[in-house]
Amino acid sequence: MGQDYYVVLGLTRSCTDADIKKAYRKLALKYHPHKNQEPGSDLKFKQVAEVYDVLSNYQLRAIYDQFGEEGLKNGIPNIEGGFTKGYVFHGDAEKVFKEFFGGENPFLEMYEISPHDVEIGMFGGLKGRGQRKQDAAIERDLYLTLEEVYHGCIKKMKITRRVMNEDGHSSSIRDKILTINVKPGWRAGTKIIFSKEGDQGPNNIPADIIFLIKDKPHVLFQRDGDNVIYTASVTLKEALIGCIVDVPTLDGRVLSIPVNEIICHGYKKVVENEGMPISKRNNRGDLVILFNIIFPQRLTSEQKDLISQALG
Repeated sequence: MGQDYYVVLGLTRSCTDADIKKAYRKLALKYHPHKNQEPGSDLKFKQVAEVYDVLSNYQLRAIYDQFGEEGLKNGIPNIEGGFTKGYVFHGDAEKVFKEFFGGENPFLEMYEISPHDVEIGMFGGLKGRGQRKQDAAIERDLYLTLEEVYHGCIKKMKITRRVMNEDGHSSSIRDKILTINVKPGWRAGTKIIFSKEGDQGPNNIPADIIFLIKDKPHVLFQRDGDNVIYTASVTLKEALIGCIVDVPTLDGRVLSIPVNEIICHGYKKVVENEGMPISKRNNRGDLVILFNIIFPQRLTSEQKDLISQALG
């Protein structure tokens, strides 16, 4: 059955991303080897790192919630009849800690302003008091739905960071809103850079904050560059004699696509200019329709004879 990842962090399955990050922050600081020398604390530090690594990842959390630790680590069935590659924790709890805190400084926090949930990350800044040197850039993933990328949207991120006071010696914690104007069609991997928005210190140059765009999994569609992929289910009869397939779109329309060819394994139908907007160009990618053929579970003798006569 495996361990309950939510219990490890002291949470329930209904917890938000913000809850997960707050719980990890508390436990990581509690069990960090530099602070806690009690027997077993190093193992606990590694355990909460692995749990956070899974639950903070949208896709891994979805797999864990449905299939548990066994399915997460052993793989789950795929459409080809095999199994997906299982999750393996890289084992470096210190790496998770430093990526979360942006170094080893647990000061700066980031929140996405949303009516539904909150995205939190950590950014660091004060790393020395000698030569002025810019802190390493901090990258954080920003997951967007396909609808948000299709239409474009505005994301507002609230950061709480350490800033220097006017006296040049003391500092305080202040909030700031960062606005991200998501352009229609932005691809996964697009970077949005906010220069020098990390923690301030008397002897450091604040880090750049970089948001890395990633696509959230969608229940109906997959994205392939500028193309949108949709899988339609058809009966064996429809696959052989033709049919009209109703395909939804990301902007709420329904396209009725006639298919007159025989649908066989690997067959796909391409509808031009119905995919993602292409940034800086006034056109779109394509809608690619794949097909799942539903075979009958049983046939009567009469049906078998008719099929034999028709195909013989």
